[in-house]
Amino acid sequence: MKFAIITGASKGLGAAIAERMINEKVGVIAVSRTENAELREKASVNNVFYQHFSCNLAVPAEIEKSFQEILSFLDSKKAEGIYVINNAGVIDPIATTGTLDHQALIANVQINLIAPVMITNILLKYASAPLKIANVSSGAAERAIQGWSAYCSTKAGLNMFTETVAAEQKTAGASHEIIAFSPGIMDTDMQGTIRSSSKEAFNDLEKFKEYKEQGMLRPAHVVADALVNLLLEAQIESGKIYRVNELI
Repeated sequence: MKFAIITGASKGLGAAIAERMINEKVGVIAVSRTENAELREKASVNNVFYQHFSCNLAVPAEIEKSFQEILSFLDSKKAEGIYVINNAGVIDPIATTGTLDHQALIANVQINLIAPVMITNILLKYASAPLKIANVSSGAAERAIQGWSAYCSTKAGLNMFTETVAAEQKTAGASHEIIAFSPGIMDTDMQGTIRSSSKEAFNDLEKFKEYKEQGMLRPAHVVADALVNLLLEAQIESGKIYRVNELI
């Protein structure tokens, strides 16, 4: 059986990815602070394996503990293949540099960058099944957005990490694959957080309000389908940064 490890699976894109994986009869391992009870119910109805691991990705010790437990479980199930979707992310702090809250900054770097690096490192070291890893990036990784210095920087770092790991795996002759996926603008809680910021903190505030007002935000399930189709059906190019507009 194949399994999908999905971080930030309790809501938004992560929950939509988990739902699609359940529909595809892929076992789901959800990693988040809180559990989405609807996912458990959906998996039960569809007779698909589902398990939630409670983990605060801002705390390195919790990542180590949770993923050692996940690895032990996958070994016991003799997983044939493992999809890893490093989806969890935070936008805060939204503020211009010079006014950044340091605790929010540290949490941003930990969740957006350090957590997926740690997870990938642990799995590449110990997993006994082939890995196909997708790091959820952002268009913000490729352009400067005022007020998003932390978010832009961590997502840019995630892209470079993806490219570097792919090069290392190719040199090693390994079968593991890793990509980054830029999901575009979606109708999720993160967009609500963005719209609730101030003009002083975020120069493009009115533009993002217009995205919502004009119906320009894609539903999370549409974006999730694009990513899952890529992972399940396509021959992926390890190290590539895929963009949702190229897949829909």
